[in-house]
Amino acid sequence: MATAGTSVLTIEDLSVRFASDEGDHDVLDRVTLTLRHNQILGLVGESGCGKSVTALSVLRLLPQPAGRIVAGRILFDGQDLLTAAQEELYKIRGRRIAMIFQEPMTALNPVQKIGRQIAEVYELHFPSMSADEVMTAVIDIVNQVGIPSAEQRLQEYPHQLSGGMRQRVMIAMALAPRPAILIADEPTTALDVTIQGQILELLQDLQAKFGMAILFITHDLGVIANLCDEVVVMYAGRVVEHADTRTLFAAPKHPYTQGLLHAVPRLDGPAKSRLATIEGAVPAPGEFPQGCRFQERCVLKQPDCEQINPPLRAVSEQQHVACLHWQD
Repeated sequence: MATAGTSVLTIEDLSVRFASDEGDHDVLDRVTLTLRHNQILGLVGESGCGKSVTALSVLRLLPQPAGRIVAGRILFDGQDLLTAAQEELYKIRGRRIAMIFQEPMTALNPVQKIGRQIAEVYELHFPSMSADEVMTAVIDIVNQVGIPSAEQRLQEYPHQLSGGMRQRVMIAMALAPRPAILIADEPTTALDVTIQGQILELLQDLQAKFGMAILFITHDLGVIANLCDEVVVMYAGRVVEHADTRTLFAAPKHPYTQGLLHAVPRLDGPAKSRLATIEGAVPAPGEFPQGCRFQERCVLKQPDCEQINPPLRAVSEQQHVACLHWQD
């Protein structure tokens, strides 16, 4: 939408439904976004807004049998992943589209050494490599992600590494096959601020080096400001705003985006002042109101907000907003 360049991933009108004991609930509603080659696209919103479900849908990894995609298309280099055969998906998952998760301690195998887990990536995607070639490649990727004393670390188990080192291992495993797309699902959430900064800098360096596109999922607007080229803001399973990062921070249009930015603590604000908040909470699936899903928390609510689901419309070439009454 906002940046020139060819698309590597396009999600069109993606709708996802989950089954529960209380019945079926719509979790994503016509989510649309575009990720371009060599771009870092941020996907931001409160917990429960559908960010991770969007990411899992791309790789068709929704929990089964509860989750199912009921509408839309997901185009990767022109191929619709929703109609691709399982054999095709096996070639794409991990190899062409890789994913790193927010808690590496649960993603890594606790009873296998780090070196063995990274080696498995090469053995799976490059079966023609010899054992010596695999070990050389493992050491190389471990060095590239900044893990010191590579030979020693490869003989250790996940619990012997710090959180930052474990996340670097996850990044090494994701980048080993040189994917076209990296999906990073809140990869710095469990890390302290110093380590978080190191991981973000590492991702930027590797993205520039390998020329891949990154879909970066987070609830941290500070991370978005420093890392991403464009931002997609989600609320209750819908995209409510999409803009390039500079435009979004300088002139947010949707009241939800404005509320998120106002809630960010500022160093230049009055000492011991109360933080701004958005009243209320994100409604759970099955409790979404008719019309605009943000209406119950919105300071701009009008009667038509209760009936009309606002589409994502262009405010400018750089910015799209889903709101009937947006204001500067």
